[in-house]
Amino acid sequence: MVSKYSGIESYYEQVGKRVAETGVRVTVYCPSYFTPAMDNYEGMRLVCLPTVRSKHLETLVHTLLSTIHVMFTNCEIVHFHALGPALFSFLPRLVGKKTVVTVQGLDWQRKKWGTLASLTLKLGEVASAMLPNLTMVVSKQLQSYYRTRYGIKTTYVPNGAMLRERSSPSKILEWGLEPDDYILFLGRFSPEKNLHLLIEAYEMLNLKLKLVVAGGSSHTDAYETQLRKHGNDKIIFLNWVSGEQLTELLTNATLFVLPSDLEGLSLALLDAMGAGVCVLASDIPENREVVGDAGFTFRAGDVQDLARMLALLESDPEVRAAAGRAGRKIVEERYLWSRIADEIGHCYEQLSGRKAITIHSSASAEPKKIERIL
Repeated sequence: MVSKYSGIESYYEQVGKRVAETGVRVTVYCPSYFTPAMDNYEGMRLVCLPTVRSKHLETLVHTLLSTIHVMFTNCEIVHFHALGPALFSFLPRLVGKKTVVTVQGLDWQRKKWGTLASLTLKLGEVASAMLPNLTMVVSKQLQSYYRTRYGIKTTYVPNGAMLRERSSPSKILEWGLEPDDYILFLGRFSPEKNLHLLIEAYEMLNLKLKLVVAGGSSHTDAYETQLRKHGNDKIIFLNWVSGEQLTELLTNATLFVLPSDLEGLSLALLDAMGAGVCVLASDIPENREVVGDAGFTFRAGDVQDLARMLALLESDPEVRAAAGRAGRKIVEERYLWSRIADEIGHCYEQLSGRKAITIHSSASAEPKKIERIL
């Protein structure tokens, strides 16, 4: 169950194992096709259930089966993630359990979804506001949105990251890369990430730096196929990376770019900042919230402005270095996984009516059972 690069799987892994360290019994529901055969991982119990391998039904079917299963367990709190699964967040409450929904973004806005799927996700948004005992949001922008649209008070708990030290080059050499020799994008090859915009801007310039794109399709195979046609000796496509290879790829990059027009609170952006890499992101509110004065933005969707900023940042290593240090400090002060897990643990304690604990406390706490629905 080691997660792919970033994404929600990384969130489950980083938060779940830290909450489990406090004595909380954490169960994670996983699709059986996705997860290696194991009962436990990093202190978390795994329950693998089947689903339908379908773009539109996979998550809903798996969440429904997981919800039915968890209703017949003796857990206290069921934590759902994202808008689709939020549709089922009322069911465990029928048998006396408390439910939490974390909203990672307004998924119905993603370009990959058709009319029916978008409508379903919009219903999921309403459900996330009305059905659980507690609604968490990962950005202040989302918190404002829910307050304005639904008149509810949500709990702000952002996504997190870790601090990474620079790795000696090894794997990147096999990929034809050198330290400080490339611009990096990490994440899903999905239209709202605007990777095509980054490639277009890069091809407009004659940069010395290479462009490295690491990730994969998210039910967007046709889009990925079009992107990969641009691959050459300067535009290099990699598959998903994780673990030590991810740290090596991140910490040796010259610049990280996130050109998306839709985010909740980007884990990829936080990871780059935690690695001390200068970041350039589209100026959507969710990105500005993270970057602040520690990085750079360009006008969302504006290929000319993106190209201008790429050329500017390639030419000024001192500015990049200062931005990298500032970004790392922001992560250290606000977004470390230990802090995020601590905040979530406190929310669980409040829901269960027990005294709040601290993630790194050495004192034992009465175990409680948390089920996470993936």
